[in-house]
Amino acid sequence: MNTLQQVKTLVYKDIVLEWRSKYAINGILLYVVSTVFVCYQAFKSVDTLVWNALFWIIMLFASVNAINRSFVQESQNRQLYYYTLISPHAIILSKIIYNTLVMVLLSVIAYSAYSITFSNPVGDPFLYIAAVLLGSISFASVFTMVSGISAKAGNNSTLMAVLSFPVIIPLLIVLITLSQNALTGIPRGESTNEILVLLAINVITITISLLLFPYLWRD
Repeated sequence: MNTLQQVKTLVYKDIVLEWRSKYAINGILLYVVSTVFVCYQAFKSVDTLVWNALFWIIMLFASVNAINRSFVQESQNRQLYYYTLISPHAIILSKIIYNTLVMVLLSVIAYSAYSITFSNPVGDPFLYIAAVLLGSISFASVFTMVSGISAKAGNNSTLMAVLSFPVIIPLLIVLITLSQNALTGIPRGESTNEILVLLAINVITITISLLLFPYLWRD
């Protein structure tokens, strides 16, 4: 099989396994819904700045919980089996695509639950949804790459936090700025720079993953 066919097969495999167990996805959904409910009980009503910050805090920790297990759930015997059949580029691409699908699903559920629980102050819903989707893709690409490095270093959670910190902080700053623009309803053209930065982060992260993961996979 070529790389594209391998990626499709691996993504399908991950979806089927997750659909059979549903343990992890249900746990993450419970986390998202319960966190939104706790925030509502604690704050009742918030201004737009706090509303935006709380949403991205929820999304950040939900993405960590969702993606941290990307490589942990694969046993060493299964990884050895993959090593003999599949290219490392197909493995990292399939993980990024699968985690992106998971994050998009979680983002839609989190945004819906958050908007229903709190009053939705978004001035430009289309731009805010675009920011949520770009954030989901960014979280998936960054944490998938870091999860792969961490898995090869003995699944060290501290290492994952240290490696992701320099990328996540500027990413969150850009996402909060873009979503704040959507909240205030300013013209979309003024958010072009933030959108381009998010796209650039995704391209750079995926490129680095494709370059770095084959060397990690050899170990």
